[in-house]
Amino acid sequence: MTVTTIDFQWPAGFYNDGIEIGLGTVDKKDFGYLFSEVPATAAGTYTTNQFQAAPTKLTKNTINHNHHLQAVVVNSAIANSCTGVQGEQDAQTEQQLLGEKLGISPDLVGVASTGLIGAPLPMDKIKAGIAQLQPATDDGVTQAVLTTDTHAKKACVQVELDGQTVTIAGFCKGSGMIHPKMATMLGFVTTDAAIDGELLQHTLSTGVDTTFNQITVDGDTSTNDMVVVMANGLAKNAELTSTTDADYAAFAEALHVVLGELAKQIAADGEGATKLVECNVSGAFNDQEGQQVAKAIVGSNLVKAAIFGQDPNWGRIISTIGATDAHVDIDHVSITLNGILMVQDSLAVPFDLDTAVDAMKENQVTIDVTLNSGNATGQAWGCDLTYNYVKINASYHT
Repeated sequence: MTVTTIDFQWPAGFYNDGIEIGLGTVDKKDFGYLFSEVPATAAGTYTTNQFQAAPTKLTKNTINHNHHLQAVVVNSAIANSCTGVQGEQDAQTEQQLLGEKLGISPDLVGVASTGLIGAPLPMDKIKAGIAQLQPATDDGVTQAVLTTDTHAKKACVQVELDGQTVTIAGFCKGSGMIHPKMATMLGFVTTDAAIDGELLQHTLSTGVDTTFNQITVDGDTSTNDMVVVMANGLAKNAELTSTTDADYAAFAEALHVVLGELAKQIAADGEGATKLVECNVSGAFNDQEGQQVAKAIVGSNLVKAAIFGQDPNWGRIISTIGATDAHVDIDHVSITLNGILMVQDSLAVPFDLDTAVDAMKENQVTIDVTLNSGNATGQAWGCDLTYNYVKINASYHT
């Protein structure tokens, strides 16, 4: 089956809204919702930070109850994290109020927040905001979740399942505190495919491992964040119930395309970033070690700073490889940077410095590494480390 990338559109039966209710100090949308006209099977992955925020815990428990959701209410600017019993009550109030507004059970409502840790939600504004929300087919909610992001991050594909055209559309936010361990940002994926909830959970968890969990901006894992998928079945394909179903592989591939595209957009929009950094590892002992080495390279502050400075210092890459516990043939490692071979058999290869510097001026820098320890691969994405990253995070609270 062919997966086709298309301009962003909501799958059948999904609506949204994004509005400004004054949660932050800037003039922007900061509150919204996403809902399906019918209950949808749902799956989620969640931050592994020990200080998991109230909305994240609530949504996790809600989805785990029976793998169904019909709506999610979201806000930016305030994380509702480390806010104690009051924060938990506030998240439950959001769930209750949106359920009442839509005429559905609160158990079908997820809650997501992002922003400043430690601040309580101004519930008067939240309650007024829920009352203002209207069903729309634009993409306002994709703006309402942004914090230090420079733009909305969206992806959409279509694939044929059981003779029916299925749409999968996702959006996310994320720019700083990006070092996922089961997703560290807010990501929402909607589809009109019919799929069993447990199978959807398996597919999401598998897809996240090689997409969102393979990006890093600054090595910090947030308290709030998650990826949620809702599948409402309105495409009318025969329900997928097993990984052995004829159309399952096509669905899994299409979902993976959306997750991967969103992950790369987050990495490219890292706080202060000027370049997307992609690392492709081959010759790894196993896939886990391939992913480990790739993520270590894109996460190295020395590598990130060199890429910002357009300095082809491959020594920073090879030292990062050696600092991992992955199997490495230390006499036969090769490193290529934007198509320029710099290391072969673990020794320097002559290259033109000016050509290499020019190559690193591109918006994307690709590092290809061969470990010569097996046949497995790994891939990860990150960004450069800039002066502006420090500036943004030195004044995030004040």
